[in-house]
Amino acid sequence: MATTGKRARRKSREQRSEEIRAALFRAAEEVVGEYGYRDASIARITQRAGVAQGTFYLYFKSRQELFDQLLPHLGQELMEYLKQRVRESKNVIDLEEQGFRGFFEFLQFNPSFFRILNEAEVEAPKAHAVHFERLRSRYMAALKRSWNRGEIPGFDERELEVLVYIFMAARSYLYLRYSKTDQGPRPLPDWVVHTYMKFVKGGLGYNPSTNERHSDSADAPGKR
Repeated sequence: MATTGKRARRKSREQRSEEIRAALFRAAEEVVGEYGYRDASIARITQRAGVAQGTFYLYFKSRQELFDQLLPHLGQELMEYLKQRVRESKNVIDLEEQGFRGFFEFLQFNPSFFRILNEAEVEAPKAHAVHFERLRSRYMAALKRSWNRGEIPGFDERELEVLVYIFMAARSYLYLRYSKTDQGPRPLPDWVVHTYMKFVKGGLGYNPSTNERHSDSADAPGKR
């Protein structure tokens, strides 16, 4: 019985530890979103998380260590969200549309994402590099599977990475023009989504009569 009791108490401490870490990440997201990296002090972050300042150092050696993990942490949440969003996609066009819509849905729940992303290039370059490599590699893997099935005719394999960067860039600039407001991101107008997908279909040369094939959940950009 004593052994069982120890295991139960240990599990409880581990759960509490994970809760505090998650609270610190969420607080950092909110504070960086409001004040930027430079004014996101440990005091502001711990106050927002509801923990003592000393507790912070049980999880991170410094404020910079937290910043170096913040964008990859949020990026992982994004990729997990997209994995679920595109799980039932039937082909490369459906995959791209569901992923595109899912990205802007994610912003509704994580309005600080773009400020964290954009400022990270200067304030947390390690985090910025890790995030983009993860996103690029997973997007590439999804397009490569579609390309292998003949869903992206007219493109060489080496050109797939160019498509990845075009698609990622489109999300950033469409956010700036049609989603970003002083009150936070607004839902992307449906006509903008339709316009984007017309461009994607035309650019990829996708013909459903000859190219449509069923894909499985492994095609998701967030899928490993």
